[in-house]
Amino acid sequence: MERLDKILANAMVGSRKDVVKLIRSGAVTVDGNVTTDPATKVNPDTSDMVANGIPVCYREHYHLMMNKPKGYICATEDLKEQTVLDLLPDDKFPKNKLFPAGRLDKDTEGFVFLTTDGKLAHRVTGPKNHVNKKYFVTVDKPIKAEWIQKFQTGIVIDDGYQCKSAFLEILSENTCHLTIFEGKFHQVKRMFEALGTTVIYLQRVQIGSLLLDEALEPGEYRELTREELELLEIVPEEYKENL
Repeated sequence: MERLDKILANAMVGSRKDVVKLIRSGAVTVDGNVTTDPATKVNPDTSDMVANGIPVCYREHYHLMMNKPKGYICATEDLKEQTVLDLLPDDKFPKNKLFPAGRLDKDTEGFVFLTTDGKLAHRVTGPKNHVNKKYFVTVDKPIKAEWIQKFQTGIVIDDGYQCKSAFLEILSENTCHLTIFEGKFHQVKRMFEALGTTVIYLQRVQIGSLLLDEALEPGEYRELTREELELLEIVPEEYKENL
């Protein structure tokens, strides 16, 4: 059971302040009965709610895949920088509840998972769960074949930390895919810097077993299906034996 005003706000009927006014005006019914108390306890899964003559579709959680462009930071708010939430419309999603599960640097593009579900976010980002993140990387020097083993053994970065096993797939002289299972600050860039090369382009293309939708242009997003949410938490079989 939840407060009626909270349910209506989560259902994007309006802000919490707006729905309180709406309820008190007598414009809301619950199971056919006018309800004027915003604190009325309602079961959103079983009750029929109508606001201003429009049936209310309640949703507990929202989950989005975004193709983050450069120039935006993975935060819910910032006084100086634009955040990934600034790319969302104000009237479609509860932006005060959505947050990025994990982060990408300001100049990194690609897959960002936005959710209102803290438990799911922890399962995707928690270090003990070993959910992989795969990146497309362009560097300024030729990639060497012996780096494959170095990454799998564990690159030691500038602060002395030895990274967990990572998996390098060479695509061309200067491009590769790199799959990691942790999320240290600027980790991908620092791993390549430890090998004497600089990352000049970075894009996250996969989380768990879920690939970034190629139809999404930078700055675009879409909601995830139930099946896709499950893929977020599934580590591909080829990596499991090395974890």
